[in-house]
Amino acid sequence: MNNWTNLSIEYANQRSYLDDLFAVYPTIPDGIREIDEEVWSNVEKAFKKKNNDLLIRELLNLGLFPIKDSYIAYLKRDKAAIKRNPRTINRICGRLYELGLDKIYEQCSEPKETNRQIGPMFKEWLRKKSLGIQPVDLEKFIANKKDAILDGSDKLMMDFAREELNYKHNKGLDFVARFNGRYVIGEAKFLTDFGGHQNAQFADAISTIETKNVRAEKIAILDGVLYIRSNNKMYKSLTETYKNYNIMSALVLRNYLYQI
Repeated sequence: MNNWTNLSIEYANQRSYLDDLFAVYPTIPDGIREIDEEVWSNVEKAFKKKNNDLLIRELLNLGLFPIKDSYIAYLKRDKAAIKRNPRTINRICGRLYELGLDKIYEQCSEPKETNRQIGPMFKEWLRKKSLGIQPVDLEKFIANKKDAILDGSDKLMMDFAREELNYKHNKGLDFVARFNGRYVIGEAKFLTDFGGHQNAQFADAISTIETKNVRAEKIAILDGVLYIRSNNKMYKSLTETYKNYNIMSALVLRNYLYQI
């Protein structure tokens, strides 16, 4: 098995893995979402007047619609459809009137789901010089060949890797670095559970490693349940199917980079 995968499994099973991982992924839910006072005032007026058209339009202006309904995303992207589909609007508004204004406000101001906050955390951790050096913007990154970590959006990293490293996979990157003259690219994921979306996240990271002819070391910086010793499909994939891939915890990444 890949040494860094093995180290990650050992770390997760013998040391204070979750306590240490909290430095990378401090998954504390945000406070309640702020509600625009002017928009909310319009919501109240529309609700009291039973103005369905206006009620839907104003609620769509908020960050979170108060009820889950499969048609909301469509209405958000095509507001002209509100006029064309009165029965759909009446159905949704019927549920809103049953909720009442207080409950609507409460649900519109719910904190963001923890999973949706995880994405940027890895890069924030890097910016704290957690790997020993401060990430830099693209201009400074390409200015010389010294050890460096690129700071930028997933797309910026992908574009750099395409132009300079022959990276042809149509997927943004979470990590681009250069150590000892060698480039390293990869994705970072926190897999909080098994199944469904988490399996897809795992597959995403693997597909980046499997990209052919890239002029860089390819790694998957994965954390979470995949390191739990078990008969689970993900653990078997990690230790059997992909046992020779560079898959590792963020907590051993620094050691990996400085031994390149």
